[in-house]
Amino acid sequence: MQGYLTRPEVVQTLARAEQVIRWLPNPEPPRLDSIPPGPLHVGVDLGTAYLVLVVLDEHFQPLAGEYQFAQVVRDGLVVDFIGAVDRLREMKGRVEHRLGVQLTHAASGYPPGVPQAEVRAVANVLEAADLRCTKLVDEPTAANALLGLQNGAIVDVGGGTTGIAILQDGEVVYTADEPTGGTHFSLVVAGANDISFEAAEAMKTDPSEQSRLLPVLRPVMEKVASITARHVRDSRISVDQLTLVGGTCTYPGMAEVIEEYTGIPTAVPDRPVFVTPLGIAMHDREPE
Repeated sequence: MQGYLTRPEVVQTLARAEQVIRWLPNPEPPRLDSIPPGPLHVGVDLGTAYLVLVVLDEHFQPLAGEYQFAQVVRDGLVVDFIGAVDRLREMKGRVEHRLGVQLTHAASGYPPGVPQAEVRAVANVLEAADLRCTKLVDEPTAANALLGLQNGAIVDVGGGTTGIAILQDGEVVYTADEPTGGTHFSLVVAGANDISFEAAEAMKTDPSEQSRLLPVLRPVMEKVASITARHVRDSRISVDQLTLVGGTCTYPGMAEVIEEYTGIPTAVPDRPVFVTPLGIAMHDREPE
């Protein structure tokens, strides 16, 4: 069932993304000597836990980008407008320096089901950071721009919400979004170990701690699974595969827990944290 996730073009793009998208506060990579001719495609992902800026060439291959921990959005709603704008503007300036060109436009994404007024707030963040917003796309649909699934469901587990998109013949025919994501993982770890949220974030991502924490986190994983199973049932559409994306899905054992709970074969692509931001950037196209 994982063959569709090992297509060379998908594997290559995700591997390239890991090489060129800088995780702050890592040292800044050197400026590029040159960039390929043709239009650039820019994506901004304002997540609950991470803010991501990525730039693709005309063939949708990653050129540069940055991502950082930033709690400027909660459950798909922008709660720190000034903080989001300031961080995005700083990231934009550094990426422009690496590329040697000015970025003028970008696409962005939102969890399905967010009120349109709040979706517009995402565009306002981009525009306040001097990026013309060319497209707003729901996150699971964005993810499928890269993955290219024909049938099944994409489950985008972000920092604050779980978004679901069900596909038939390559078209999204059902979407939903509910609270529960990586932030909830951290809250459970913090409570179980009587530590701060920040310390729990670090513990959650420490490979030496992840096996020990799995029993603690399993109920949250099962909550993601129950959300997914309920929406698959409510859609009345036959789903024979689940694809997990989002940084939370890198947690060891998560796909197995969800498959066991739902009874639906479940897979995770390599580097799932980059799938949605890359798909968002693929939607950034200037009008002809």
